[in-house]
Amino acid sequence: MNDTAKTTLKRAATPEAAGVSSNEAAAFIADLKKSRIETHSVMILRRGKVAFEAWAEPYAPEIPHAMFSVSKSFTSTAVGFAVEEGLLTLETRVVDIFPEYKPEEPDENLEKLTIRHLLNMTAGKDATFLADKTKDHWVRDFIGAKWKTVPGESFKYINENIYMLCAVLKRVTGMTVTEYLTPRLYEPLGYGRVPFWESDPGGIEAGGWGLFVTTEELAKLSLCYLQGGMYDGKQVIPAGWVTEATRKQVETSRKNADSAAGYGYCFWRNSIPDTYRLDGMFSQFGIVFEKVDAVIVITASEIQEQKVRDCIWRHFPAGFIDGADNSPGESVLPDKLRLETLPDLAAAPRSPYEKIINGRTIRTQRKRLLEAINFPLSMLPISIVYMSADKAGDLDEISFEFGENECRIGWTEGDENNTVVCGMDGKPRKSEIRLAGMDFTASCTAAWKDEKTLSFWMRPLESVCQRQVDFVFNGYDVAMYFASNPSTRKMLQTLSRNVEEYIKNAAAAKAVRGIMKNAHKIVEPTLKGRLYKKEDLPKTRPGLF
Repeated sequence: MNDTAKTTLKRAATPEAAGVSSNEAAAFIADLKKSRIETHSVMILRRGKVAFEAWAEPYAPEIPHAMFSVSKSFTSTAVGFAVEEGLLTLETRVVDIFPEYKPEEPDENLEKLTIRHLLNMTAGKDATFLADKTKDHWVRDFIGAKWKTVPGESFKYINENIYMLCAVLKRVTGMTVTEYLTPRLYEPLGYGRVPFWESDPGGIEAGGWGLFVTTEELAKLSLCYLQGGMYDGKQVIPAGWVTEATRKQVETSRKNADSAAGYGYCFWRNSIPDTYRLDGMFSQFGIVFEKVDAVIVITASEIQEQKVRDCIWRHFPAGFIDGADNSPGESVLPDKLRLETLPDLAAAPRSPYEKIINGRTIRTQRKRLLEAINFPLSMLPISIVYMSADKAGDLDEISFEFGENECRIGWTEGDENNTVVCGMDGKPRKSEIRLAGMDFTASCTAAWKDEKTLSFWMRPLESVCQRQVDFVFNGYDVAMYFASNPSTRKMLQTLSRNVEEYIKNAAAAKAVRGIMKNAHKIVEPTLKGRLYKKEDLPKTRPGLF
């Protein structure tokens, strides 16, 4: 698919022209800021048109964004096409698609497991996100996982259920899900490009996570569902699938109102009547308001998702209005969102240490414990790569080159080598990098905190996180301190709240929760190294547990 196929959504002249109150939209944006919700983009659609849109610099409309579990709704859509084309049914048994995994001893649960069970999260498998995703046996891992319940008995949100749908689709179509969706979804919606989707080592998409699309691309899919599968006057997604996928198929027992409102086929119902959502970790949302012909799309970096939804409900659907005018008065909608977490640096004083480290390379110590648990230390925060087939990591050969207003920082991670340009005048610079098998646009800044401490900030714009590294120099010895936003500690603590879903024994669950509470100290340890001239760089590195 080439760029000439790209189309854009229609834009309204004003929010009121589309039936959106400027006052309420402005109050919503102010509420996001007041609530300290790091918002990367917002798009509000009404009556088929974009009524309001804004991005936080350095995020931009053309840059794809990590979708996390919004990916599931794309996978569901692919299943809908396959059902419509007669390639499978909701009652197709998984064991019939993968007969090679049928055990010698009969497994009654496996015999019952169907496509429907995978779609509505009632498969009953006790698969864990802690499984080693770098190995090419994801299907085997799923089939071999313990059963928690009989298929169809109860809801349990398992990412790997949706990966299995991608594996099924590859088997019945002979194509990857990306290849299958391109002529059926991406081209009819005018994406103008084929979105990147993380995959297993064998090339099967992760399904339940790993898709990167732009804000407008998510808005197009959400709008297509709102319109019963229609887009630009054509039936793109089967209408029957839209109805079935977005209605409540199963009851959900969750801790907050929106997560207890029911689940369809990879779509969540909301506590607000006549609404449902495409939903991803860190608050990636496509929220569909069925009765008022509206969609709200948000990309963000807020791990407390209900906090974001509560902010939306405080202003919508009340902010959708009838008529062409709502007297916006003094309210002025911003054309840009403010991102509070970017370092707002004036040109900091430069350090004489630049003369010592300029052109030299840091040889780092190996962290054997991180290698053993398959979480090597990376310039990418763990929230980006914890479910990836390629986690990147094992930082080494970090080099510096200083200029008048910039510095270049280079490093290696395994077989990947990157160099970024960092603004040292308070203004970030953008560089293209490749890590964990993925391409990112890195927005980077650096500044001296004091004479011996160089702080480096890197925000991979396709993701939700910001990495900070403090390099503390003592002669030719270097200590590196890692942090991220959102913090790894907060992310692991959030994940630990659901540990009982994977570990039945209360004492064991408590122990694991305690470990996860302090696991950030393990996965983001202090890294030590030493500066060398390139020609003097030792061939081997010391290894530490």
